Amino acid sequence: MPVLEFALITLIGSCIAGLLGSLTGLGGGFVIIPLLTVFLHVDIHYAIGASLVSVIATSSGSAAAYVKEGITNMRLGMFLEVATTLGAVTGAMIAVYIPTHFLAIILGIILIISALLTLRKKAEIIVKQKNIWADRLKLNGNYPGEDGIVQYSVSHIGGGFIMMLFAGLLSGLLGIGSGALKVLAMDNIMRIPFKVSTTTSNFMIGVTAAASAVVYLQRGYIEPSISMPVVIGVLVGALVGSKILVKTKSSGWLRWVFVVVVMGLASQLIYNGIIGKI
Repeated sequence: MPVLEFALITLIGSCIAGLLGSLTGLGGGFVIIPLLTVFLHVDIHYAIGASLVSVIATSSGSAAAYVKEGITNMRLGMFLEVATTLGAVTGAMIAVYIPTHFLAIILGIILIISALLTLRKKAEIIVKQKNIWADRLKLNGNYPGEDGIVQYSVSHIGGGFIMMLFAGLLSGLLGIGSGALKVLAMDNIMRIPFKVSTTTSNFMIGVTAAASAVVYLQRGYIEPSISMPVVIGVLVGALVGSKILVKTKSSGWLRWVFVVVVMGLASQLIYNGIIGKI
């Protein structure tokens, strides 16, 4: 395929990935890797490298806005980054020793699980009971709500830390931000308000991806001709998605669109991995 044609298709596909990722909060990596590997026949290691760079770019841009609004729990994010960074570096180091078709199958399964998790509906409960470790580490926080400042406490520090190790491992292994797993850990295990868990996850995924990207860069798996159109496309798509999200009253249909797209891409990824085309 000619370089210009490849760059144009990658740019358009990455715009769509950034748009879908912005609307659902899961990031564009969930679409970029299947797009590059299944449809453009890029080696999965180079696709993972490009995805990690795009995650760093999008996280850096959007995280700043959430921190400015006072929603992100930065102290909690930095504490949990110890786990995700350790997991990410470990995942990136062992990824090159795992057969590419096996990586494709694992990623396809993770994509399907993550897509289904976006459909779950759950009533938000603000935990007020103090946790001794959360107090000692000063992880409890607050955020501006509709009726004023909302105070919350963090629970089950150990369980959340272990889950973050797993999320970081998957991030380094598969080149995704693992935002769904981070949100799941903070929301269900640590009992943090959903708005805080999503924004804190967004703050964290850039650091996690950066830790993995260093390993991929050293091994030559970050190719500028692939990464550049991916980063530009994802940033443009994410910007458009954030504007749409502000004007959209209900995001239910947006989540269904994302689920359908990701399920289709994931099934292709698993199929091609099983028959050995990746």
